[in-house]
Amino acid sequence: MEFTTDSILKLAKAAGDAIMDIYEKDFAIYDKSDSSPLTEADLASHHLIVDGLKTLTPDIPVLSEESGDAVKSERLNWSRYWLIDPLDGTKEFIKKNGEFTVNIALIENGQPVFGVVYAPALDTYYWGEQNKGACKQVGQQPAQTIQVAEVPAQASGWRVVGSRSHQSDEFKAFMQRLPDADIVAMGSSLKLCLVAEGKADLYPRLGLTSEWDTAAAHAVVLAAGGQVLEADSLKPLIYNSRPNTLLNPFFIVCASTSPVWCQ
Repeated sequence: MEFTTDSILKLAKAAGDAIMDIYEKDFAIYDKSDSSPLTEADLASHHLIVDGLKTLTPDIPVLSEESGDAVKSERLNWSRYWLIDPLDGTKEFIKKNGEFTVNIALIENGQPVFGVVYAPALDTYYWGEQNKGACKQVGQQPAQTIQVAEVPAQASGWRVVGSRSHQSDEFKAFMQRLPDADIVAMGSSLKLCLVAEGKADLYPRLGLTSEWDTAAAHAVVLAAGGQVLEADSLKPLIYNSRPNTLLNPFFIVCASTSPVWCQ
């Protein structure tokens, strides 16, 4: 690759620092402004990442949540490109619970082959690269290799990522297969990272997401030995394959396609 993992980690850190400058302010100061703190943080992160990627890899196009319509149309011609979410976790940012992230992924032929997820309020990084494994780093501690957990053979003992208080009908129906599971709550793309690091076994995402929401953490999951599968077909989730939308189908993040939940 014509970039280093360290260079992308530093870029994610710079974007995270820009977000934190706004996050740590009193949001009341924005009451009379046309620009919300969320929008300002989003755009600050977007410009830092896009400019940084264009410097590091000028031959690789960039698609961001904040990109214009023209770029979002051009992406159909790309086989290799950066896919970024400058600030994932709107609710978490507004609630100030720290569970929001900067997401940077490299897509090749529909597959996320490299990804960095940075949670600036938690000073926590996750990253993964195809055929090279996945890592987590908290603050100045040494980076640790992560991998998905061995899943229970039976219907008991599962740890499933989901909301404890706001469960959709689809999620409730899915959970009938695992009635005794522990529910693990988390915000933003950190939900996928919980499966990647073995702190959860399964994440059924039975609601709308966009491709930039998931790509970076998807890369981490794959590098950690896990899977991200379309919920209906159980085929691998791929990117840039739906001409008229950048929305993902419902999907399942898992360590294995255990018959306990996939039948």
